[in-house]
Amino acid sequence: MITATIYQKMLLWREKNVPVQRFVIVLSLMVGVLTALAACLLKWAIHGIQHLLTTNFIFYSENYLYLLYPIVGILLASLFVRYVVKDDISHGVTKILYAISQRKSIIKLHNMWSSVVASSITIGFGGSVGAESPVVLTGAAIGSNLGRAFKMDQKTLMLMVGCGAAGAVSGIFKAPITGVAFTLEVLMLDMTFYSVVPLLISSVTATAISYLLMGDALMFPLQHEVFAIDRIPYYVLLGVLCGFVSLYFTRGMNWMEGIFRKLEKPWKKLLLGGIMLSLLIFLLPPLYGEGYDSINSLLNLNPSQLLENSLFYEFRFNTYFVIAYLSLIVLLKIFASAATNGAGGTGGLFAPSLFVGAITGYVLVLIFQVIGIQLPAQNFALAGMAGLMSGIMHAPLTGIFLTAELSGGYSLFMPLMIVSVFSFITIYVFEPHSLYAMRLAQKGELVTHHKDKAVLSLLKTANVIETDMRPIAPQSMLGDLVKIMSTCNRNVYPVVDEQGNYVGEIRVEEIRNIMFRPELYQRFSIGKLMVTPPDRVDVNDSMETVMNKFERSNAWNLPVLDGTKYVGYVSKSKIFSAYRSVLVEFSDE
Repeated sequence: MITATIYQKMLLWREKNVPVQRFVIVLSLMVGVLTALAACLLKWAIHGIQHLLTTNFIFYSENYLYLLYPIVGILLASLFVRYVVKDDISHGVTKILYAISQRKSIIKLHNMWSSVVASSITIGFGGSVGAESPVVLTGAAIGSNLGRAFKMDQKTLMLMVGCGAAGAVSGIFKAPITGVAFTLEVLMLDMTFYSVVPLLISSVTATAISYLLMGDALMFPLQHEVFAIDRIPYYVLLGVLCGFVSLYFTRGMNWMEGIFRKLEKPWKKLLLGGIMLSLLIFLLPPLYGEGYDSINSLLNLNPSQLLENSLFYEFRFNTYFVIAYLSLIVLLKIFASAATNGAGGTGGLFAPSLFVGAITGYVLVLIFQVIGIQLPAQNFALAGMAGLMSGIMHAPLTGIFLTAELSGGYSLFMPLMIVSVFSFITIYVFEPHSLYAMRLAQKGELVTHHKDKAVLSLLKTANVIETDMRPIAPQSMLGDLVKIMSTCNRNVYPVVDEQGNYVGEIRVEEIRNIMFRPELYQRFSIGKLMVTPPDRVDVNDSMETVMNKFERSNAWNLPVLDGTKYVGYVSKSKIFSAYRSVLVEFSDE
């Protein structure tokens, strides 16, 4: 009781003494600190578990514990989610997109910690996914719940979600520019200067805290070669290759997730995913965990380390075998990642994107070396990382800045840009949405950077349905309609049978020539006068679908049905009015 009173007094004091614009700056600073702590905690937990489990492995021989660890990790994580969290916490970035697209920006309180616990267990025991998406959901939840605690409005909540995501990415990668770029490209709609400043504050704060707690060393320190203009054709080729690998990754992951969704029993998912993941890791140990150690091995020009702890260690110096081995890893990574999440684990796509990208770039260099063309392997591995992230996430800026910040390769902006752009263009021809957004796009609930589509996604069909149109039965006469028209100022009237089924409509312009002739009132029945509407709207249609139907039919009013049952009408004028209201509120800074 005392705590509640103090809390209410604090809120009142803030409302009276601190304007919202200034308080947003304070909140963004707090979000940056908290998200950095969450990111560091997650990193420490993952590395601690991995070190405990694998420190005694013999590098020159296969390790049969790879058959056990992933299943145990997924089992523990799934039990934690099922019986402690009791909620779905997978696909973190997709959940954030959904929260934004529904214009609630409300993320459950448990997401501030549940994803950290579940993903640390999953990845620590060998789950072939990344920790970044879970921590992004954690950061977004921190921003959302902190904003809700101080009674911020929906627009500010959306900004706080963005601050949390930016802080999480910046904190876990120590990459502030990437945090802002990721939020602008993947999560948010439109940013003004007022909105970008809090993102910058959260990102810089989270990065500073991470440097303080985890040191200032780069994740991938290396000495790369200077960019040479004569290598541009090879970078273009790598970009196109990354685009097709991204397409394979996206469609393959979506297909695999569909298979796991069809398995209703959790134990079936655990059995299929656990066995699949364990066998893949036993045969291809680099699939264990995030894969950042493997990336460092490639960047240090030591691909033979990727064959350690495997059945194929003796072939580590055979170039042709290494090419085949690395190519197999690229092809099978989607199965390992999908099996991890599908079986009940928790993880994301950042690390798999970087992992597959680095291998793709390195394999291309090895192939050219075989035919006598020498290319800088580090440069192409880094460019491949940017290319895969750009293609899979549809976020070229994020791929470019993240790769540069992780490696200190700022002098490689030109090749990073070339590969990222061509990768993005290549996959965009085949897939207009990223893997994150694909499910929401299929439902018409995705907020995009296209202003019209973004605002339409914030509108709901149910909110613009007009139900004040007087329905009339098909057996009624023209005179009955005239009586209804005298009390209802409408140009269209629904015709509905006794069971509530919609059968047609009466348009005023169609009966204007007879509606003023009383001698005809009992001659014509409504069933004879009614016409078929140019199109019909289902009550579950998205607003974008509704507008497409208006455009195709060139109508101003369309009936809304629930199956065959009449619900109401939706009109262009009502939608335009709602659109203007949302646009003003959405864009007003």
